[in-house]
Amino acid sequence: MSNLTTENTHEEINIEELMSEFDRDSNTRHFTGMYKHCITGLLVGFALLIFAMTLFITPPEQVRRSIFLGCIIFIVFLLYPVTKKSNKRVNYIPIYDIILAVVGAAAYFYFAINFEAIVNRAIMINNTDKIVAIIGIVILVEACRRVSGIPILIVAGLFVGYAFTQGYSLHRVIHQLYYTTNGIIGTPLGVCATFIALFISLGSFLEQTNIGMFFIDLANSIAGSATGGPAKVAVITSAFEGMYSGSSVANTVGSGSITIPIMKDIGYKPEFAAAVEAAASTGGQIMPPIMGAAAFLMAEITNTPYSTIVTIAILPAILYFTGIFLMIHFEAKKLGLKGLPKDTLPNFFKLIITKGYLLLPIVVLVVLMNIGYTPAYAACFAILTSIIVSMFNKDTRLTPSKLIDALAGGTKNTLSVAVACAISGVVVGIVTLTGLGQTLVGILMGVAENSIFLALFFTMIACIVIGMGIPTTATYVIMATVTAPILVKMGIPTLAAHMFVFYFGIVADITPPVALAAYAGAAIAKSNPLKTGATATRLAITAFIIPYIFAMNPAMLFIDTTFLEVVQIVITSIIGTTGVAVAMEGYGLAPAGWLERIIIGVGGLMLVWPGNLTDVIGCVCVGVVFAYQYIKLKKTKETA
Repeated sequence: MSNLTTENTHEEINIEELMSEFDRDSNTRHFTGMYKHCITGLLVGFALLIFAMTLFITPPEQVRRSIFLGCIIFIVFLLYPVTKKSNKRVNYIPIYDIILAVVGAAAYFYFAINFEAIVNRAIMINNTDKIVAIIGIVILVEACRRVSGIPILIVAGLFVGYAFTQGYSLHRVIHQLYYTTNGIIGTPLGVCATFIALFISLGSFLEQTNIGMFFIDLANSIAGSATGGPAKVAVITSAFEGMYSGSSVANTVGSGSITIPIMKDIGYKPEFAAAVEAAASTGGQIMPPIMGAAAFLMAEITNTPYSTIVTIAILPAILYFTGIFLMIHFEAKKLGLKGLPKDTLPNFFKLIITKGYLLLPIVVLVVLMNIGYTPAYAACFAILTSIIVSMFNKDTRLTPSKLIDALAGGTKNTLSVAVACAISGVVVGIVTLTGLGQTLVGILMGVAENSIFLALFFTMIACIVIGMGIPTTATYVIMATVTAPILVKMGIPTLAAHMFVFYFGIVADITPPVALAAYAGAAIAKSNPLKTGATATRLAITAFIIPYIFAMNPAMLFIDTTFLEVVQIVITSIIGTTGVAVAMEGYGLAPAGWLERIIIGVGGLMLVWPGNLTDVIGCVCVGVVFAYQYIKLKKTKETA
């Protein structure tokens, strides 16, 4: 991509305003001068505390989590105003927010300081313990409202209400939620404090090395001159950026501010251009080796090494992006769109030689996790590697000011995830206390009448509905607690069940009527938001198909399969995805009629579904349609 193109697109688009509008996490106060330095120092100090508690200090887990959450709450009230439209003027924090910050932090530090005494009291907590817990919970609720919104609080509130209707006392509920590792300071928050915060910091360090522009240039060198090149560049870039972004909206706005205007310039409709970026950016959270925060929670909840989670996610992620890539290709063929001139694009080999070192932190991360290092230690070494490799070039060098920005950015990006994890702990705590999970197992199995497909369908709907108003991390925790055990009870392997709810929690970001990633893309493209969301859903159709397949036939996740079966699955799945793309776009080698689309669509689905018989049927269907289109195209050229 030429420098001129990059500059022009950024001049027209205010990234900060878009993030504030569509990403609630970005609605923070802005400071200048000494106030900015103080807040930055606080953010950096917290980041260093996380590193210290990972590498040097080993407090009891309850103490670590309480200190972590107390610091998070303190920072949240200093940064987030009471409402989205509140006065965000610089160098001003209302006195009530300072009080909430101090009292909220103190409530969680109280548990850390009095940890041994409270544990010895067990369930017999005293009146002071109760008052502190109530204050801590109420202030956490307000922090969550500011950072993540009301929907997640409604869900948590319904679960708490259920506990009271079952006869549990306030005393019992408070103890469960506040003073045990089955509540607010439970597994979700523990994973955030131990793993997720460090990986978010790694993403912040990678961003400071300007790796994002390297990915855009690399994608341009690979696909910029191909048919419909800019759209393919958007897919490749978003897949790359998904390795460190972790946010569908941030990914859409970050790369979309460059790619969407270029897609429009070469002839793509505005809603299609925005949908491409939104669908690809949403898929970033399922892209190994660094997936969304929920993937770390999956590893902990299922007691599975993170490296295994990454491995089983590879083929579904490849199929997801392949599906989008192919639909872009067929859409470009249908519209007769070309790529960008080669003389305006970077050279691939030159890029790898001059800037390929920027990938070394990711390589170090993958290697260390595969040889047995914990994700936390692997992330720390990857961060150190990013600092070292940045020194190779003045354009990527992490100067002291950039190091400070990286540490502060890591903390800031951790806030929303940490708060969501804490509130998710409320749901986990109530389910554990009341045994609600077993009740729901009986209800869903009765409604589904022991049909695995119906159970999956109801779970999908629940994931999408909840995911529309709740962060992906919280959606996964809630659904993994409530519905994943039901799927496991019905015979679906544990990892397949958890991957199922993980996928559908993510695609909520592009599923109307609440599709924030699609709406962010629409704002850049100046397109109709609902049409953009519908188009993004169509482009991401494989994300709605693949989870059913690996849930009912986990060979796609490399579970209970052989190497030759894996090779067969990879080949047939990619061919099948091609068939589905042709069916959705109505174009392959030539325009496809409805009968052709139905035949090749059925064939594509047969191929994506692992199995010898389905593979044969699928190959015949896809082969017949492509052969027919080839003959039709040849005759058209002969008569032309």
